[in-house]
Amino acid sequence: MAAARSAKKTAATAGARRAEVRLPPLAPFGAGELEPEGDYDGLEFRDLDLARQQAHSARFLDCGIYGCRLDDTRLTGARFIDSVLSGIRGVGTDLARASLRDVEVHDVRMGGVQLHGSVLERVLIKGGKIDYLNLREAELRDVVFDGCVLSEPDFGGATLVRVEFRGCELRRADFTGARMKDVDLRGATLLDIARGVERLAGAVISPNQLLDLAPAFAAQVGVRVEA
Repeated sequence: MAAARSAKKTAATAGARRAEVRLPPLAPFGAGELEPEGDYDGLEFRDLDLARQQAHSARFLDCGIYGCRLDDTRLTGARFIDSVLSGIRGVGTDLARASLRDVEVHDVRMGGVQLHGSVLERVLIKGGKIDYLNLREAELRDVVFDGCVLSEPDFGGATLVRVEFRGCELRRADFTGARMKDVDLRGATLLDIARGVERLAGAVISPNQLLDLAPAFAAQVGVRVEA
């Protein structure tokens, strides 16, 4: 009996550790533009047009970014720590090789976001819609996607550890070359995998999802299903 309990515990999927963001009182960001390698600590960015600004390698610590526009904003290599991003809008936002740790992202509407080569640790992405999210070669640890829509996300070559998809839609997802451990897809309301279904080792899915993915699994191993 003890051995059975131990085996069941070992087989269980480890849940993601949650981001815990408690912002201090914030000072408003003054006039001016973001700067490359800028150091932003305890600031509130609210309803600002930050489109096409250059802020590569900038650091955002204990910051709140609310309702801002980030079209073609360059934030390559930027670091976001203990921060909240809410209601932001943007197309072509460049966050390649960025680092997000203990970050909450709420209700964003974005497209073509570049996060390839980035590191996300203890990140919550809740609500909103992101089209063509590029997470190629990224590292995701303790990340939760909750109630959001991801249209054609690219996880190619990414590493996912303790990642949960809850009440969200994955449309035409690409997992080519991805590596997974303790990835929980059971809560996804839509699980549509365009490529990389063979890379789901290390993930857990529901019985209904297995039935939906059966044709893709069969095609992967060369089995024809005919009536």
